[in-house]
Amino acid sequence: MQEQISRRVELIQAWLVANDLDAFIVAHEDEYLGEYVPAHNERLHWLTQFTGSAGAAVVTRDSAAIFVDGRYTVQVRKQVPDGIFEYCHLIEQPPIKWVSETLPVGSRIGIDPRMHRGNWYQSALVQLGSKFELVATEENPIDINWTDRPEPQLSQVRLMPIEKVGQTSQDKRTALGQLLAASDADAAIITELDSICWLLNVRGLDVSRLPVLLAHAILYTDGSTKFFIDESRIDDRAAFDIHVGSGVEVCPPNELEQTLETLAGKTVTLDPATSNAWFQLKLEAFGAKQLELADPCLMPKAAKNDVEIAGMKACHIRDGAAMVKFLSWLDKEVASGNLYDEAVLSDKLESLRRLDNSLVDLSFDTISASAGNAAMCHYNHENQDVPGAIIQDTLYLVDSGGQYLDGTTDITRTIAIGSPSEEMKRQFTLVLKGHIALASALFPKGTCGHQLDVLARQHLWANGFDYDHGTGHGVGHFLSVHEGPQRIAKAVNNTPLVAGMVLSNEPGYYRADEFGIRIENLELVVEKSTLGDTSMLGFESLTRCPIDKRNIISSLLSDTEIRWLNSYHNTVFDEVAPLVEGDALDWLEQACAPLAD
Repeated sequence: MQEQISRRVELIQAWLVANDLDAFIVAHEDEYLGEYVPAHNERLHWLTQFTGSAGAAVVTRDSAAIFVDGRYTVQVRKQVPDGIFEYCHLIEQPPIKWVSETLPVGSRIGIDPRMHRGNWYQSALVQLGSKFELVATEENPIDINWTDRPEPQLSQVRLMPIEKVGQTSQDKRTALGQLLAASDADAAIITELDSICWLLNVRGLDVSRLPVLLAHAILYTDGSTKFFIDESRIDDRAAFDIHVGSGVEVCPPNELEQTLETLAGKTVTLDPATSNAWFQLKLEAFGAKQLELADPCLMPKAAKNDVEIAGMKACHIRDGAAMVKFLSWLDKEVASGNLYDEAVLSDKLESLRRLDNSLVDLSFDTISASAGNAAMCHYNHENQDVPGAIIQDTLYLVDSGGQYLDGTTDITRTIAIGSPSEEMKRQFTLVLKGHIALASALFPKGTCGHQLDVLARQHLWANGFDYDHGTGHGVGHFLSVHEGPQRIAKAVNNTPLVAGMVLSNEPGYYRADEFGIRIENLELVVEKSTLGDTSMLGFESLTRCPIDKRNIISSLLSDTEIRWLNSYHNTVFDEVAPLVEGDALDWLEQACAPLAD
């Protein structure tokens, strides 16, 4: 394998010489900039064999470097040979900083502009200044040399009926077209895959764990839309035309560039945070005026309508039943001395979810982590030489979810295996107190996620602890499990939370090499009754699965917190019990029994 990697680096270096370049930056992302990259676009993996979900590489004429964040510092050393690549920290020493410190002044640094966000490109130009030249290449050297590249696994277009989505595509497009006109724009380039699918009420299976189609779209002020996708992927064109309504033109993907050229002299909105730099450069070359505005689909997509909310609630009950079957099975197996490994547990949970015919896919790769492995908050047992086995008298963390026809789920539970230590229970209880504080919060309209983040951390902070990830991310409706623009985290996010948004509530605690804890429910933002003279918002928990009471030191909970937990468990039992039977029902009844104060 090392010889193969070395040969591939040499091919890129030869291409640099032939094209008068001194370096080329290889991004992990593909041209669609999605969280998940399909196999045929895993260019960073082809070059380096690195399988992580984030990273980058730089190849110069005589060296190479790979950049990963703290999640992958161990993994990268196993997968990428140090005799070929220098290891760098993606956050502390990103590629642009590395090339500016490593290469001589005047060097020409190549990038494929399709693989980098517009705002990254603009920032890179500023950072490099006049000392270096950033060259947007017309070809990608990996695409040229990847001779055994897999064929794209493209799916057929799935039409989402109105009873699942609650609003027609024509109504969505008309409303957004009017907003464009109000911004004095003529058109909007839509590049986010989930935005395109939401806008047209379609779904696909082009990307693992993400029910989208690899496509692009241009929305005009009259609501008409050009949809760039191979027409052969639409099974019934007449049914499609009726489904989306008038004004949607299906265009071959290879006509995208010439269609952009027709926008010469027009005012076009382009979101530099979600679109790649290629669009920016092409619009500039064609003489279009660009407005750097957010993707117009983001906010209406995030604020779910009544039909979408009903679907999210329904799928969480069914998902909860699968979780209950899994957790009851796990407890029984552990009691019998069967301590399976993390892969077996992950597969078992997936098999129970797949008993539901409405499950289309998982919503992400399951995090199945025992003991010290759970201290790595984005651990993946599939990247290990041997998956870890669960261990007695510690904790097992499972973070998982499903993509259902009526919604998306994401749940984390931390499970007692045997008798966890008092310290583990204490940390679990502190995390639970933060989870309850956020779930119970009332806040005025206009409140942003970063203003709520401290609620989830307060009890950990008070005892000198913290966790190094955000507290909550947005979740789509049978779309991306990580949906923007809403977020709950320390970092400032100026998107106000509005009724209909769904976010995760997932505080945690991680002690290196010992254990990890996370408690995650999905929360729906809802209107609360007016208190005083201010109309308030709050959260309604969607997730329907018990929280492991064996990990709780009840004396550390207030009466209010105990009431919240008991009320939550009462709801879980009432809604999930009709879907389980036998041992699972007995387990559920015990797991949801009131916690005494």
